[in-house]
Amino acid sequence: MKFSKRETNDLIFAGAMVSLAFAILLAGGYNAIINFDKSLILLFIVSFFTAGIGFLLHELMHKFVAQKYKLWAEFVAFRGMLWLALLFSLFGFIFAAPGAVFIKGLITREKNGKISLAGPMTNIILSVLFLAGLFVFNRIELLNTVFIVGLKINSLLAAFNMIPLMPFDGAKVIAWNKGIYWITLIAAVGLWILSWVV
Repeated sequence: MKFSKRETNDLIFAGAMVSLAFAILLAGGYNAIINFDKSLILLFIVSFFTAGIGFLLHELMHKFVAQKYKLWAEFVAFRGMLWLALLFSLFGFIFAAPGAVFIKGLITREKNGKISLAGPMTNIILSVLFLAGLFVFNRIELLNTVFIVGLKINSLLAAFNMIPLMPFDGAKVIAWNKGIYWITLIAAVGLWILSWVV
């Protein structure tokens, strides 16, 4: 894949901000900042390897598939929305729209559907890997925390992005193939529900 300097900076900034927002949320919001709970540093690391990596790989897979089709594709961070996500995390919730991969070129409905599907499918695969980790390393408490957070966040990212309305990935997937749309949505929602019972 080819990256511009601005795109690289945007990916780093967005990944760091998403990780920090989830770390603050997991730490309990603004109280963690006021009291500077030391667990915030550990939670940032956990958030990076779950939410941050999930977000970055989601966007990079959109770009990878688009470039496979010989299309121009570049990630652009929505900096205002990232600061808003950080603000929301202080009050115990997150609404994150960290950015998007913009694509130019001759694109069919099928290509657009497959490019859009690549992001949520990446989060579903990550969710399955985190779920497997829970069973393999079930006696290591710290790893269990990483795996359960990773499963929750990535399954939620996949399900959220499958909303069948523009500009979400789901709108482009359902326009291409309804069967694949429903299979993907059911898998994402199923993994998210499972994350609360394992």
